[in-house]
Amino acid sequence: MNKTGIIHARVEPRTKKKAEGVLKKLGMSPAEAIRLFYRQICLRGGIPFPVLIPNELTKKTLDKSAKGQDVETFDTLDEMFESWDK
Repeated sequence: MNKTGIIHARVEPRTKKKAEGVLKKLGMSPAEAIRLFYRQICLRGGIPFPVLIPNELTKKTLDKSAKGQDVETFDTLDEMFESWDK
């Protein structure tokens, strides 16, 4: 397939670095990830994941979490699952 279409996008440097780190672990280049994303848009006829506007509770929870407030941490998954039973 002839790959001559070009996409230019500006992304925050921190987001770019973090995303490229994840892609590297997956063995993918940014270009491959973009091609995959575009193919999925074509196949599904839309964005290939839900894009939702968070409700107020979700917004507050995400804000608190980003600030490290009311966050629980666990040393193992078993600990986390056990906490759900309490």
